Amino acid sequence: MFLSVFDMFKVGVGPSSSHTMGPMVAAARFLDKVRAAPFNVAGLRASLHGSLAFTGIGHATDRATILGLAGFEPESYDAERAEAVLVAIRETRTVTPEGLGPLKFDPNADLIFDYDRPLPGHANGMTLFATDAQGDVVLQQVYYSVGGGFVLTEEELAAGKATDDGPAVPFPFKSAAEMLEMAKASGKSIAAMKRANEISRLGADRLAKGTARIWEVMNGCIERGLTTDGTLPGGLKVRRRAKAIYDALQAERGLNLTAPHTINDWMSTYAMAVNEENAAGGQVVTAPTNGAAGVVPAVLRYYLDHVPGASKAHVEDFLLTAAAIGGLVKYNASISGAEAGCQAEVGSAAAMAAAGLCAVMGGTPEQVENAAEIALEHHLGMTCDPVKGLVQVPCIERNGLGAIKAVSAASLALRGDGQHFVPLDACIETMRQTGRDMHEHYKETSLGGLAVNIPNC
Repeated sequence: MFLSVFDMFKVGVGPSSSHTMGPMVAAARFLDKVRAAPFNVAGLRASLHGSLAFTGIGHATDRATILGLAGFEPESYDAERAEAVLVAIRETRTVTPEGLGPLKFDPNADLIFDYDRPLPGHANGMTLFATDAQGDVVLQQVYYSVGGGFVLTEEELAAGKATDDGPAVPFPFKSAAEMLEMAKASGKSIAAMKRANEISRLGADRLAKGTARIWEVMNGCIERGLTTDGTLPGGLKVRRRAKAIYDALQAERGLNLTAPHTINDWMSTYAMAVNEENAAGGQVVTAPTNGAAGVVPAVLRYYLDHVPGASKAHVEDFLLTAAAIGGLVKYNASISGAEAGCQAEVGSAAAMAAAGLCAVMGGTPEQVENAAEIALEHHLGMTCDPVKGLVQVPCIERNGLGAIKAVSAASLALRGDGQHFVPLDACIETMRQTGRDMHEHYKETSLGGLAVNIPNC
């Protein structure tokens, strides 16, 4: 099993990896099918199902699908150009993806929110259609956005498509137990094993440049969030708070007026800065999803700015360790809120961040595994119930608390010797089972929980 660090950490656009990035990626894949088709195509249509329908407006799934069919992709997304293209599409009722020319597409008629027919493969399902000049369907494809920006066709999902079909890697661990066995046998850290796997596929230069780019985008997102105020879009009138908290913390520095627990406010404001940017549709890094994008960068920023002896030279080790844990969670359970609730998003992110912090603070592989387990265990059962379908309440604060839990989990693990009662593998399997049993109202549909108990929403 091999999931690259660049699979777990992808540069994209907010507010949701599964509901914004995924549909855009699916549309890009469908355009490739249309380009390869041996017949003329005159128009496009799309239908959204399950969670993509229920929370699609709040998660900008409609915009993402339209822009995807117009040729936009998450990593190269240009927000200013996107706004101009959306206006043109609504006026002309056509899209003009590269290599295909003008195709009929009326957003009001050709983008359907199908609330009544969930698709069988996954809660995040969508069907894309190509039509001829008479409006008859000549090509269609079902896609599932399975979390973190990952997209599978109906056929790929049914076939149990492996996450990797490339050449063998040096350390092909599929479970935490295998990971620890390989670490013991090789004498290598989790980061070193992950690095060897990445280099065997990508080369050392691409790995180094890629991880540096990931942290650059993460930290840039934090900085934008810390210096931007105002009200977030979507209708809830949620005020950005990260800047005000950060300004207050800066002003208090050196005054000996703050309690020790104020360090939690630093962690929270870093995470909230990212998730406020995400909620505003800004550039973020899936970590492992957009809805949980603040936890990992917040903990890494905490390490660099607040931990004595911290070094930027350890950033890659942090990210590689976090990606190794995230890969285990995705392979053996889920990172999708629509599939398993927020335990699969912020819970997974906290496990990843705890492992990364533990590793760069000198933790053994056993302590790193323990840190990840502690963080995930104490997110078990967490629902995904975004108010009004927006990735704002409770998502923004939840990332702050996820970062705090991650740091606490790493600290507890470092105080021990790596021996503990609940293995990470058992915790991941428990999360999978809990997600399976969780009512769909609490899995990113906004049909239960806070989403229906906040007045006037």
